[in-house]
Amino acid sequence: MLNIHNLSISFQGEYLFEDITFKLGNGDRVGLIGKNGAGKSTMLKILSKEIEPDSGQIAADKALKIGFLKQDIDFTYGRTVLEEAYQAFTEIKALEAQMEDVNTQMAERTDYESESYHQLMIDINDLQHQYEIIGGYNYQGNTEKILQGLGFKREDFNNLTDTFSGGWRMRIELAKLLLQNNDILLLDEPTNHLDIESIIWLEGFLKNCSGAVVIVSHDKMFLDNITNRTIEISLGRIYDYPKPYSKYLVLREEIREQQLASQKNQQKQIEHTEKLIEKFRAKASKATMAQSLIKKLDKIERIEVEEDDNSVMTLNFPVSITPGKVVVEAENISKSYGDNQVLKALDLLIERDSKTAFVGQNGQGKSTLAKIIVGEIKYDGHLKLGHNVQIGYFAQNQAEYLDGNKTVLDTMIDAANETNRSKVRDILGSFLFRGDEVEKYVKVLSGGERNRLALAKLMLQPFNVLIMDEPTNHLDIKSKNVLKEALKRFEGTLILVSHDRDFLQGLTSLVYEFKDHKIKEYLGDIDYYLEQRQVENLREVEKRTIVVEDTPKAHKQRSYEEQKKLKSLNNKLSNIESKIGELEKAIKVIDLELEINYHEVTSKPGFFDDYQKKKADLERLMEQWEEIQMKIEQLNE
Repeated sequence: MLNIHNLSISFQGEYLFEDITFKLGNGDRVGLIGKNGAGKSTMLKILSKEIEPDSGQIAADKALKIGFLKQDIDFTYGRTVLEEAYQAFTEIKALEAQMEDVNTQMAERTDYESESYHQLMIDINDLQHQYEIIGGYNYQGNTEKILQGLGFKREDFNNLTDTFSGGWRMRIELAKLLLQNNDILLLDEPTNHLDIESIIWLEGFLKNCSGAVVIVSHDKMFLDNITNRTIEISLGRIYDYPKPYSKYLVLREEIREQQLASQKNQQKQIEHTEKLIEKFRAKASKATMAQSLIKKLDKIERIEVEEDDNSVMTLNFPVSITPGKVVVEAENISKSYGDNQVLKALDLLIERDSKTAFVGQNGQGKSTLAKIIVGEIKYDGHLKLGHNVQIGYFAQNQAEYLDGNKTVLDTMIDAANETNRSKVRDILGSFLFRGDEVEKYVKVLSGGERNRLALAKLMLQPFNVLIMDEPTNHLDIKSKNVLKEALKRFEGTLILVSHDRDFLQGLTSLVYEFKDHKIKEYLGDIDYYLEQRQVENLREVEKRTIVVEDTPKAHKQRSYEEQKKLKSLNNKLSNIESKIGELEKAIKVIDLELEINYHEVTSKPGFFDDYQKKKADLERLMEQWEEIQMKIEQLNE
C-alpha cells in the first residue's frame, strides 16, 4: 500500500530522523511510539503529505485514500453535528446534487417521448446506480451509528457544533474519518477526549476495519488491544517490531541489552585504537600507521543507545496531617446548567484513605462533582468536608491558574519548600521539562505543557486528599508511569476522574459510574467495573428483547396458570440475579485480598474449600438463570 524509502527530515540543521525505510500493508495496525519530540507527529504529517521530507521517497497508488486525525483541528462553525459529519461524503453529496438537478429538469418537461428526455432518464438511472455502489442509501444510518458509538445521543444530532467543547468537536472529526472508508488511517492521540465506553467501541471498529491504521497514543491498553506491530522512533532511527506494545517492551529490552553490550565492546576497541594512535604518533617511523588508524576510527559508526530515565520511581506526593474518618459527605446534591440537569439528588460518602474512580460518558457530571467537592461551583443540596481535610486538586483547566510571567523553573521553586527544593529539576524532567526548557516563560507554553507543569507543581505541596480530573491527558507513557507510581505510594485519599483504563488499573478499589444524573457504586477496581458493565449490558439487551417480542403479541390471552407461572419465574429470576451479584462481589473481594497478601489469606483454615464453593455456587446460579430465562422466553412466544 505505502512504501517509505530513505526518508529524512531535519529542523534547524538537526536530523529528526534520517534514511528510514519501512512499508505499510493492508491489515497493519501500527503503534508509532517514541519520546516526546522524537518525531511521531511529524512522521504522520509526512505520511499524510501535509509536510514534505528533506529527502527520500514515498511510493503509493494514486487512488490511495489517507485519513489523518490531528491533535489540532480547524472547524467550520454554523453546521449541526449531522451536517458536519456528512462532510465526509463529498462524492455522495456531489451525486445527490447531480440527481436533484436531473430530477428538476425532468419535472419541468413534458416532452416525454423526446430523445433528450430519454437521455435524462438514462442519466438518472446511471447516477442512481453509482449512488448505490458508493453507499448513498446507507450513509445516513452509518453516520448515526458511528456518532452514537463515539458518545453522541440522537438529541445531539441537530445541535450546532458551536455549542460543543473542543473534545466533542474532535469526536466529530474522528467520526468523519471513520466514515470515509480510507485505505490508511493516521490517528494522533485519538483517545484523548473519549470516555471508556467510546474507547472500547473505537477499538472494535479499528480492529475490524479494512486497510491499515497507524496510531500515536499514550494509552497502553488501547495499543495492546488494536495493534499487531510497533514502530519506535529513537535517536533518528526506527525500530520495527511485529508485536503489540506490551510484547514490544519485552523485545525492546532484549535488543537494548544487546546494544549496550555492543556499545561497551565498541568503546573498548575505540579506546584501544586511541592508545595505539597516541603511541605511534610519538615515533616518526609509525606516523603512517597512526594516520591509518585515525582514518579507521573516523569511519566507525558509533553505536548509540537511548537512555532510560529511571528517576521516575523516586517521586512522591507529600502527605499532610491525618483527616477524620469521613472525608466527603454529600446528601441530595443536584446541579443544573440552565435547562441541562447534570446531577440529581445524589448521595456520596468518601472515607479516609479510599481510592475512588469517577467514570462515565462525557457530560454526565464527573468533573462537575469534583468541582463541587473542592468548592469551585455552586449547587443544591448539602456537602460537608471532614475534619482537617486538605485537598490538592488538578483540573482539566488547571493551566489557567499559572502565572504566565514566571518561568517554568520559577513556578516550581516558588511552590517548593526547603525539603523538596533540591528535587525541582528532577520532578520537571519526569514531566518532560529538560535542559533549557525549564527557562521558558509559562505564557509561551502550549496547553499540554501548562497542564504538565501544573501536575508537577502539585507534587511539591502536602495534601491528605488528591482529586485529579483527567491527569494523563498530554502525558507520554513514561510520564504516566511516573504519575501512577507516585499515586500508588500516596498514603492519603484519592479521587480520580479518568477514561484511561490502563492508568486506573491497580490505583483504585472503588468505582462510581455517572449516568442519567445519578451515580452507581461498584465495589472493585476498574476491571471489575468493566466486567459488571458487560454483564449488565447483556442483561439489558435480553430484557429489551423480551419486551419487544412480547409487544406484538399483546393481544394473546394467557391462562390463569400461565400468568401464575410467569410471575413465579420472574420472581425466581430476580432472586437469582440478586444472589449472583452478591457472590460476584464476594469473589472479587477475595481476589483483591489475594493480590495484596496471598500467603496470609490462603493460610486461613478452610480458605480454599470456601473459595471453591463460592465459585461453584456462582456457576450453578448462572446455569439456573439461563434455564429460567429460556422458560420465560417460551411462555412469551
